[in-house]
This record gives sequence, structure tokens and C-alpha cells, in this order.
Amino acid sequence: MTDKVPMTSVGYEQLNEELKKLKFEDRPAVVAAIEEARGHGDLSENAEYQTAREKQSFIEGRIQDLEAALSRAQVIDPKTLSGDAVLFGATVDVSDTDTDQKQTYQIVGQYEANLEKGLISYISPLAKALIGKSKGDFVEVQTPKGEKTYEVLAIRFI
Repeated sequence: MTDKVPMTSVGYEQLNEELKKLKFEDRPAVVAAIEEARGHGDLSENAEYQTAREKQSFIEGRIQDLEAALSRAQVIDPKTLSGDAVLFGATVDVSDTDTDQKQTYQIVGQYEANLEKGLISYISPLAKALIGKSKGDFVEVQTPKGEKTYEVLAIRFI
């Protein structure tokens, strides 16, 4: 468990904020909900109590997960990086060679990945294929819909 967890500085701050919210807002709220549900009588047939306990279990698990990740974080600020090759933290413009559809992705840590926002984990197949490539290079990636080929159009460190 001593492995470092790479993440961007933005991702680190977001995880820290989520942890604070869980500890200082969500945890006290669920404890209050459990206390209120206890006042409603028989706990074995009390749906409010069972729901609150399940929520408490989820919150405690997420707190442990975030604390572990943050304690092992290796924070990388993409703004301090440069070069012609794709690295962790790089923002990469690619083009699907079959459809000419252009997309932009930033390669980030697994805890901050969000495909809808264009944030892909460094352990994803696309990110693995892109790392080390330069502008003009082509990468082949196995996707659920079959093999795709992308061209690297631009690399930025922002």
C-alpha cells in the first residue's frame, strides 16, 4: 500500500474538498438522521434507520478511500511540465481517423477521471496508448466497439 497515487493539483484539491464535505457535513447529517430514526421505535422494521445506516456505511467507506488516496498522493502540476511528448497531466487533442471527429482529453489520476469532462485516467487504454507519443503520431486503441485509430493533433500542458 505504499504505492504513490498520481493526481493533478486540481484533482488533489477536489478530493480534499470532497473529504471535508463528507467529514464535516455529510457525516454529522447522517448521524443526526440515525438518531432521529432511533426515536421512531423498533429498529428492525424501521426503513429510515436502515437507509441512514447504509448511507453512513457508504460515507465512512468513501472517507477511508479518500484519506488513503490523499495520503499516498503524488501531486503533479501540469503547468510545470513541458515537452513534445504526451505525459501525465497533458491535455491532448486527437482526431478519430475513421470519422475525423476531434476530441480533447487530459490525462489525470484514476480518482479524478471523468469522461464527460474529457478527463481520462492514465491507466485507461487510450491514455496508455497516448503516453510517449508526439504531435502527428497515430495510436491504435482497442475499444468496446472495436479497434480505433487516433491521430495526435496537439499536446498542451495547462
